[in-house]
Amino acid sequence: MGVSGCGKSSVGAACAEALGWALQEGDAYHAPESVAKMRAGTPLTDADRAGWLDRLAGLLASSGDGAGQVLTCSALRRRYRDRLRLAVPRLGFVFLSLGYDEALARVQARAGHFFSPALVANQFATLESPAGEPGVLVLDATRPVAELVDAVVAWAAVPSSSSPASRTVRGLP
Repeated sequence: MGVSGCGKSSVGAACAEALGWALQEGDAYHAPESVAKMRAGTPLTDADRAGWLDRLAGLLASSGDGAGQVLTCSALRRRYRDRLRLAVPRLGFVFLSLGYDEALARVQARAGHFFSPALVANQFATLESPAGEPGVLVLDATRPVAELVDAVVAWAAVPSSSSPASRTVRGLP
């Protein structure tokens, strides 16, 4: 989770592959109207995000067989993360922390993505850091992808019998 440009898709795909888990790209579940708004540089409202979060929660809950999965999504506010936690109480979040200038540069350099660089400032205004929440691993998104994946894989290896609140959370400096 994190702001646009933090590497959710790249790191998420690499983590899913390393863990042997299914990958779900959260952007694929936005309503067409929301995609159009973002493409036009119009920030989404909580109302715009509600259906998207419900779809993501349903997706997470539907994997009742205990198989792991990686879901990439911004989850910028605590209430968004809590909505997803309702679907899967043991859900963990990896927060890819990134500064504004780096996020903007990354979004501007992307080709073919619907997210307008004009929205990066809004993402930072919306972001409620999950640092300190249970079941959250905070990582510096400027670190190499391989280092980020290693940290996530080690964190995910904590026995599933641990509650999210008691799971060991380690990050990269």
